Amino acid sequence: MDTIKLPAWLRITLVAGAVLLIGGASLFAYRWYTKPTTLTVAVGSFDGEAIKLVSAIAGKLTQSGAPVRLSMVQTAGPVESAEQFASGKVDLAVVRGDVGDLSQAQAVMVLAHAVALLVAPPGTSVTDLIELKRAAIGVIGGETNRKLIKVLTDEYDLARAGVTFKDLVPADARRALEAKEVRAILVVMPLTEKYLSLLRGLFPQNPRSGPVMIAIESAGAIAEKERAYESFDVPKGTVRGAPPIPPDDLTTVRSSYYLVAQKKLDADLIGDLTESVMKARRDLLAELPILAQVTAPDSEADAYLPRHPGAAAFYDGTRESFLDKWGNAIFLAPMIAGALVSVLAATWKFLRPVELKTRQEALDALYALGPRIREALQGSELDEIEHEIDRVLRSQRSNAVEGDNGERDATAVNVAAHRLENLIHDRRIFLASHQAGSFGA
Repeated sequence: MDTIKLPAWLRITLVAGAVLLIGGASLFAYRWYTKPTTLTVAVGSFDGEAIKLVSAIAGKLTQSGAPVRLSMVQTAGPVESAEQFASGKVDLAVVRGDVGDLSQAQAVMVLAHAVALLVAPPGTSVTDLIELKRAAIGVIGGETNRKLIKVLTDEYDLARAGVTFKDLVPADARRALEAKEVRAILVVMPLTEKYLSLLRGLFPQNPRSGPVMIAIESAGAIAEKERAYESFDVPKGTVRGAPPIPPDDLTTVRSSYYLVAQKKLDADLIGDLTESVMKARRDLLAELPILAQVTAPDSEADAYLPRHPGAAAFYDGTRESFLDKWGNAIFLAPMIAGALVSVLAATWKFLRPVELKTRQEALDALYALGPRIREALQGSELDEIEHEIDRVLRSQRSNAVEGDNGERDATAVNVAAHRLENLIHDRRIFLASHQAGSFGA
């Protein structure tokens, strides 16, 4: 079969099409690899500060083109956020360590520490929670603090002492104190200026006296029993500097607000999230001072909330780079591709139809048989050569003869074959006479 020669324009079109196809596939692969992943996060608080914080972080991630984005699911508070998380409806959640079912949670970061403050009006003589008897304590955020109330009640046997707890919203706290409906206020909050200012606003301002802060001296014992809490000393003068309130370091308990992720989430994905949020934190710190409290979660093996492996890799500096993860694949891919191409080529060669020789190839094949005929020493070699001549002639019958050139080529092949047949005949005579001479001798 004559070699097919494609027109130049068609070859250029095919090459351009192949280049466009490869380029399009590469662009698609790149866009797929760099496409950001969006994670849902449940967040809520009675004052809206948690929503504001996460919203700012989510906006910064989008603005900076981070590989991970956040889609907020607003809730009424930590209790509902924990419920959404436990049910698997969200990927992430902002939760308090002592609220809800966190069995499927792994910590990404600590967002803030929530300190339990028990505060009474000026002139109160009580200095320790154990001294409160037959009193009502107002609780801001009562639903969120259910576990803390139970822990304090059990530790101090408050039910036997006649102590009760009453849920209050921030707007009603001062009125309840002035009406003596409650003897003290329990609030759990970060020690930031914004929240401390709100706390001061619950009590009359007097330069000589101020609210009385009541210690929870059994904080250490509580922390040993309930790992969601830890003992904490509120520094002297935290609420007010002169005269200092509290007058000395005050023992209490605190819990923490965490950003948690589902255990099933990929480590690389959470590693990207952690790195992106920590970069956003640096940019937003001046706008949101509470971000100064953001820290890495406990790294101990028996931590209350273990670190997510992806977050741990970021904090420990052990995240793998792109080449670390894909270096072997990049190295082996060309070798594997080359081997596959060789296998496919061999398979195609085995399966494809036998290509017929062109007229010129047929002539070359016939001319190559002449020296073999002259050197043949046995009749079987000449028989094999005759079979080869027959195969070449049979293949040439399938070639169409077109025009004068085609007729001349066919004639040349036939003439060459005829000449070879004469050589074979002469060689047979020679071999026969040589063998007869050997026998006569």
